[in-house]
Amino acid sequence: MFNKNLTIKTIANTLNQLKFVHTNIVGTNVTITTITGVIMKIEDIIKSENMTLSKQAIMNVMYTHSIVAENIYDVMKAYDLSPEQYNVLRILRGQKGKPANMGIIQDRMIAKTSNTTRLVDKLLLKDLVNRKVCPGNRRQMEITITGKGLELLIELDPKVDEHEAKFTNNLTIQEQEQLINLLEKYRTI
Repeated sequence: MFNKNLTIKTIANTLNQLKFVHTNIVGTNVTITTITGVIMKIEDIIKSENMTLSKQAIMNVMYTHSIVAENIYDVMKAYDLSPEQYNVLRILRGQKGKPANMGIIQDRMIAKTSNTTRLVDKLLLKDLVNRKVCPGNRRQMEITITGKGLELLIELDPKVDEHEAKFTNNLTIQEQEQLINLLEKYRTI
């Protein structure tokens, strides 16, 4: 229940302590645009009680993935690129000029369920990759990144680094290492 004794100023001070990105107060109306730095338990977020530790772990991984994916999508959207297409471009850049076939790209994809052929087709239409028939095996296609694709990655790299830093800035180096180790252990079935 709302406490009528709280002043707008007290509410604003409380909101600022919670690290709201933007708070706008006009008269008695308070508009809040984006909360950062607030740690919430998964049970509170999804409004569920009595979850086992196992369920809390998987729900946290899934919920965190969703938040990270939404944020990276917002970065890529301005460049008419999906995160999966960006992943293909990074894989091809990592080839250092050597062509990659669809199998190599698929093996290195983060999202293993991605339709690699469709992703490459879309990148071809944007002139970000080249595709040609492999001289040694005519059934195989060789994919390389174009100069335009490399330029796009150079432009995107700092934005992606900034995005990644948003999620790791509140963790110490030791916590980041611990998170990596725990996630690697968690996904090993």
